[in-house]
Amino acid sequence: MNALLHTIATLAPPLPTDATRVFHGRGGLHPGCAHWALDCYPPVWVLTSFQPVSEEELATIGTALADRWTQLAPGQPLHWVFQCRHAGRAETRLMAGSVPEPHTVSEDGTRYLVHVLRGQNHGLFLDMAEGRRWVRALAARQPRLKVLNLFAYTCAFSVVALQAGARQVVNVDMAHGALAIGQQNHRLNGVATGASFLPHDIFSSWGKIHRSGPYDLVIVDPPSHQKGSFVAGKDYARVMRRLPDLLAPGGHALLCLNAPELGTDFLTEPMQTLAPGLTLVERLANPPAFVDVAPERALKVLVYRAP
Repeated sequence: MNALLHTIATLAPPLPTDATRVFHGRGGLHPGCAHWALDCYPPVWVLTSFQPVSEEELATIGTALADRWTQLAPGQPLHWVFQCRHAGRAETRLMAGSVPEPHTVSEDGTRYLVHVLRGQNHGLFLDMAEGRRWVRALAARQPRLKVLNLFAYTCAFSVVALQAGARQVVNVDMAHGALAIGQQNHRLNGVATGASFLPHDIFSSWGKIHRSGPYDLVIVDPPSHQKGSFVAGKDYARVMRRLPDLLAPGGHALLCLNAPELGTDFLTEPMQTLAPGLTLVERLANPPAFVDVAPERALKVLVYRAP
């Protein structure tokens, strides 16, 4: 874990004010550290291991964080959380300090509610930052955009689209709790008008979704494998074949996939058959903090456009 300790020891001002990843061992750039990630959800640091680790290792990292924090923010308390994700389970521990309640973080001036002490997903996916920036830029270039946000989770895409000038966003997710946080995120940023929230399984709600269309932008950001909800390997194609009917002329689709075992061709090849009229425009770059030695294992975000 020397690379992680070096990153901590060389943290330099200014300290992060936006939520961000600080150390991305999973990118494969640091031998022996592939199971470690360090994120900052100000004012809380979140250390994640994707395999069991010893108490001695945690103590070493905790000491490194405390020593560096004393130098960077003398007199201020250190707040940090550890989460171990292994065998489909997550154990989370508050290691020092406290976590605000409610806990809000920012990204590019937009505020989001997060919950770093429960669950594997903290309310804001940091690796999707460039996707949110792309949506914000599109909505700014094309005022009055109508957006369909599938698998909306806590609706970050919806918030940035409305902030940039979209006129309507339909958010669909079967998780009532995630959509409730999404509604709070809209109120937190003063963009509640124009957003709707459908707590439905999309596969049993296509009629309602179609009736609200067509859409200038369709965002598809599903979980890669969520039992009883969505399994990319068999379900993604069911969404792809709907895109031509959902999109307005010249509309865009943003297809997202975060499954290391599935490459870009998992999206591009079926799209040629299921939505042949749509043109691949680009693959968005991931944030620099998430650089990966094997880009095909990293998050894939593809932009398509309708004729």
